[in-house]
Amino acid sequence: MRLSATVIGLAGAVIASNGQVHTGQAYSLNVTYDQSNFFQSFDFFTGQDPTHGFVEYVDQTTARQAGLLGNTSSNIIMGVDHQTINPLNGRRSVRVTSKQSFTRGLFVADIAHMPGSACGVWPAFWMFGPDWPKSGEIDIIEGVNTQSQAVITLHTSPGCSVNNAGSLPTTTLKSSDCGAYGTNAGCGQQVSGSSNYGDGFNAVQGGVYATEWTSDHIAVWYFPRSAIPKDVSGGQPNPSSWGMPMARFAGCDFDSHFSNHQLVFDTTFCGEWAGNPSVWAADKTCSSMAATCKDYVAAHPEAFRDSYWEVKSVKVYQLGQQTAPPRPPIRQVTPTDEQPSLPSMPSDEQPYPSSTWSEDQLYPSPRQSPWGDEDAEALPGQSTSSDERPSPPRPDQQPTWAVARQALRTGVAETSSQALPTGTDWNPIYRRSFRPVRWRS
Repeated sequence: MRLSATVIGLAGAVIASNGQVHTGQAYSLNVTYDQSNFFQSFDFFTGQDPTHGFVEYVDQTTARQAGLLGNTSSNIIMGVDHQTINPLNGRRSVRVTSKQSFTRGLFVADIAHMPGSACGVWPAFWMFGPDWPKSGEIDIIEGVNTQSQAVITLHTSPGCSVNNAGSLPTTTLKSSDCGAYGTNAGCGQQVSGSSNYGDGFNAVQGGVYATEWTSDHIAVWYFPRSAIPKDVSGGQPNPSSWGMPMARFAGCDFDSHFSNHQLVFDTTFCGEWAGNPSVWAADKTCSSMAATCKDYVAAHPEAFRDSYWEVKSVKVYQLGQQTAPPRPPIRQVTPTDEQPSLPSMPSDEQPYPSSTWSEDQLYPSPRQSPWGDEDAEALPGQSTSSDERPSPPRPDQQPTWAVARQALRTGVAETSSQALPTGTDWNPIYRRSFRPVRWRS
């Protein structure tokens, strides 16, 4: 989505159900997650994927050994195994969950790169509460396979019905019922634009997603890298100046359905959305290469070199006591580009030393991954030949059935207190925090 910096925004104005604009308080910074503290502040999940993906979530030690984690001088890298053919337990990845939980606030995620639009991939940046679905879930960035726009979705217990008043006019509300029972689809909004997800997002060096969660609404805005407002980059976000949110949910008693959310980054493969037979068949690019999602993901590790998150920071703001200026009326804007609709979900090797890399070296083009390309020049002492990259080692010990079962029942993930300071080698870890099985829309 390419819109003027004066008219697109991430955190959005607070709008009542009658369309009137409220005044509000100023936001103050609560916590910042960046390269200095990210891996100390997030837990790693190693249980079986609740969405039944072809994935093996590994612990922090294993992830570091396999080269799935790392830091640049300013960013965090979280990748997947892109070397192993026919991995026995699924393709290795990580799923991380913030230790701290939040109720309401402004969540500003500055992301330089996300997993690209590749067959079999299901990445997500989202948040959820401890008593799912009673405490709710907000899917901020999510999609599958070769999708080119994000889907923004809420999941709740029964009784939360929403409208999308205040969203961009090109955003479509797919369902007003956010209840996670029955179809488990939730209430999703399909956005338009060419730069808010996957390859398009990476082509513009990413940008900022911001989510404002108040008692009145939940709203999400996206700024491409070239259009991030000065108040956002300056650490003093003022949603009143950002314009219409890309997606806005209103009409629900949000205080009753959303509470104590933790932030999650993950990348899984296949599963109940990306790997659903009807979804796979509908994507002609993917279905022409393999009969099933699992067949493709198992046989083509090279397809996932670009399946990594590069996060600059995630900042959480809370309303302070200082009164903010009155919020002006929302300006109506229309994106200049449109994208085709997304497939619907059915109802029911040596690690590279980051201290020797600059960000320009690490990402000379939007399509080059931090692990290099076959056509790229090798670093001193390194090789870009896939034949010379050793497969990641397998963990020495798998979690017992009892440990895995307890993790799934309680949502308690493995915690590591070991920090990953700036300048250390690439390291492995990918995980997903507990989320009950459900269909995605």
